[in-house]
Amino acid sequence: MIKVLFVVGPTASGKTSLSIELAKKYNGEIICADSMQIYKGIQIASAAPTLDEKEGIPHHLFEFLNLDEQFSVAEYVKLARERITEVSSRNKLPIVVGGTGLYISALLDNTQFTEQDVDLHLRKMLETQFDELGGEEMLRRLSLFDKDSALRLHPNNRRRIIRCFEVYNQTGKTITEHNLSSKQDKGDILPLVIGVNFSNRELLYERINKRVDIMLENGLLDEAAKNFELSSKSGAFQAIGHKELYGYIKGECSLQDAIEHLKQQTRRYAKRQLTWFRRDQRINWFYPDTQPDFLEKVFNFTNKNLKEE
Repeated sequence: MIKVLFVVGPTASGKTSLSIELAKKYNGEIICADSMQIYKGIQIASAAPTLDEKEGIPHHLFEFLNLDEQFSVAEYVKLARERITEVSSRNKLPIVVGGTGLYISALLDNTQFTEQDVDLHLRKMLETQFDELGGEEMLRRLSLFDKDSALRLHPNNRRRIIRCFEVYNQTGKTITEHNLSSKQDKGDILPLVIGVNFSNRELLYERINKRVDIMLENGLLDEAAKNFELSSKSGAFQAIGHKELYGYIKGECSLQDAIEHLKQQTRRYAKRQLTWFRRDQRINWFYPDTQPDFLEKVFNFTNKNLKEE
């Protein structure tokens, strides 16, 4: 069995800095579990760790895809498991870090994905329907037969919303049911999962607002403008941090309104992340705002649970 440390939680909770401290303490290497940090060209919007923030710790599966490349959860699980095995083979501790609940759950559950044949006529019909009705209405309709998927997906995630309808129409089962039935044994991973959150939700929201301000100081608007011409595409081009600024870039709203919209959407994203993670009883939560000795408590916990059997 391979011992793997997971660090999860909402955006702006401090996962990156904690993972660096853990990697330094336990001779670890970090593996990305963030569906936006895997892309190049959106480092500011995705809050991908900078070279300085990495502090010399090896990082895997960060910024390796072009923005126009499609990437599935099944592909992520395959690559992440390969990295976990490779890191462990060098007697290093694999540390999986991120806020994408679907990536984390698929790794923890050893979910086996079966690709359905694509019905091009059905897909075209669903794409047209999505474009006419919009993401919010499609999610409402999705919730009628798959509440779990409707809850976790963002209205702008066109590809995955459409995929939910495809799978249901082709198999009579929801993606949620399919994933549950496809879980095999837990594989060779022995996980220890740490969650980082704030007891005071307003403090987390303040951190999110401050992070957005720092992103803007670091050139977020320029980064968004650079990708604006390609913004009609799905996937990474619709990353939180870019699409909210497109109204200002197009002259449809003021910069201040765009910034406030961005902060609001990021706070909503954090809320969705927490809703997802709170259902997972494997997560051991720690709270920087109510634990002055936060790092010490985390280390005490990991020291106890990472001991050799």
